[in-house]
Amino acid sequence: MFIEALKSIFLGIVEGITEWLPISSTGHMILVNEFLGTGDGFFGSQLFLYVIQLGAILAIATLYFHKLNPFSPKKTAAEKADTWQMWFKVIVACIPAAVIGLLLNDYMDAISTPMVVSIMLIIYGVAFIVIEKHGKKSVIESMDKMTYKTALLIGAFQVLSIIPGTSRSGATILGGILLGCSRSLAAEFSFFLAIPVMFGVSLLKIATNTYNMTGTEWILLLTAMASAYIVSMLSVKFLVSYVRRHDFKVFGWYRIVLGILVIAYFLISGGLFTAAG
Repeated sequence: MFIEALKSIFLGIVEGITEWLPISSTGHMILVNEFLGTGDGFFGSQLFLYVIQLGAILAIATLYFHKLNPFSPKKTAAEKADTWQMWFKVIVACIPAAVIGLLLNDYMDAISTPMVVSIMLIIYGVAFIVIEKHGKKSVIESMDKMTYKTALLIGAFQVLSIIPGTSRSGATILGGILLGCSRSLAAEFSFFLAIPVMFGVSLLKIATNTYNMTGTEWILLLTAMASAYIVSMLSVKFLVSYVRRHDFKVFGWYRIVLGILVIAYFLISGGLFTAAG
């Protein structure tokens, strides 16, 4: 039990770091489970891989509670109206993922292999470098300047993240930058967009769950969620501070190097095309 608890804490740390940085949390969780040899057990199950994300969501709700709360007595009527507008834009952005994600959910679970994860790590790593080098200047600096059309298009980019190894935050941030949003705004909108999307996906996994969890496994899941919550608080603060002074190229290079190393490792071990979980 002690070793299993350590594994759950470690996986929670991985989730908390990778969920908000544009480097693919699900991809990292799949790869870490492969290296730990837990890919075929509870830690590698779709239930664990997605429900653990609830801990990360709670971190966003905690950090941005005032900004997300349209009922705050500390806000003026105009500020409350702006908050509602922000939520409406988030809801609009969720539409593509809600429609397409439900249709392709089972198929994407079936192709969660190290090969797919590695390829997507490399592809989006290159995309970050190219877009940061040749992308257009940002013209949308705040949420109130973002149109519903832009929100919907960012949501369309989010659909790409259903492919393992893509990164939900990476896809939405790239989409936001391509559509003229500043890095800070793209990252913040990605945070807010995660709340309904990740909550919905977690509920879907619970509703369609065929894995019979034991009491011990529930404790392990809650431990991992708590770990993800604490680490998410730190990683979100880091990313917000980082993007004020830097671009996303370093994450692009990280993805490329990791993708190449993973392909090399699994080519040697022979498990490159084996589905996780």
